[in-house]
Amino acid sequence: MLPLTDRPGWQAVGEVGLLTRPAWEQTLHHLAVSDEEACHLELSAVTFVDVAGVSALAVTAQGLRQGRRIVLEEPPATLRRVLDMFWPDLPTVEVMTR
Repeated sequence: MLPLTDRPGWQAVGEVGLLTRPAWEQTLHHLAVSDEEACHLELSAVTFVDVAGVSALAVTAQGLRQGRRIVLEEPPATLRRVLDMFWPDLPTVEVMTR
């Protein structure tokens, strides 16, 4: 996980699974406590996010105070499918694709 230099948020690379979930959850915590209205997760280099990783994202998003959101940039298809299946109307997550 690397901080973005041009907007508030983080860039992830690789996979989010059992071994990388602690870093993922720590990053989500940083997003949750940020004062920014929109925090970005740049995910174009992420190839897979397991269900527990998507669940951690959804729980974090559900805990954001009103007016805040997490912007997912270029998330992998698996993440989008799991979000659509289990959290289809999560207003605090915005998905940006090209």
